[in-house]
Amino acid sequence: MAMPSILEAAIDQFGRKGFEGASTRAIAAAAGTTMSSITYHFGSKHGLYLAAADHIAQRIAEMQAPTVERMRELADGSREGAIAALLGLFDSFALMMLCAESAPWARFILREQQEPTEAFERLYGGVMRRMSEQVVEWLRLARSDLSEREARATAVVMFGQTMILRAGRATVCRVIGVETIDDDVAALLRARLRSNLLAILREEPT
Repeated sequence: MAMPSILEAAIDQFGRKGFEGASTRAIAAAAGTTMSSITYHFGSKHGLYLAAADHIAQRIAEMQAPTVERMRELADGSREGAIAALLGLFDSFALMMLCAESAPWARFILREQQEPTEAFERLYGGVMRRMSEQVVEWLRLARSDLSEREARATAVVMFGQTMILRAGRATVCRVIGVETIDDDVAALLRARLRSNLLAILREEPT
């Protein structure tokens, strides 16, 4: 089908060049289709851009949904259940950040983070918001000493530690002293992430 290949090409082109820099001609060529196909399916360049954002949100939701459901069963209303759920959720998120498929998504999303448009509202209003609210809910169980505002700030920090695995890939490799992140390095990073999260989640009130 033409639509998936067009969307993948669009995400890559928009992520690399931005909305203004990317051309529908180049996107059509990368997708192996015609410009008329873009017009037929998406109406315009702007329509394609929004569809690309929706596609990213949908893929993230599809990848994370099974883990979220399992973690909801694990989070039984207790502090330990909430901690286990958060550890499982962020490990799944880390795996997604480490996989190759997330690279073009990250470029697209980072542009929207810096200069938000309607596309960001679609990204955040869907899967990002649901995951963020779930994390805050479990954080309030794991760290009852935190206020609502403090829990939200903590959630931001926890997401940041995970997102750098993709958004800061070059720095991660340089600091560790590797060319690429292989399975051993990925396992090390996931283990250190888990350790950091446990330190946050088990911190005692001062």
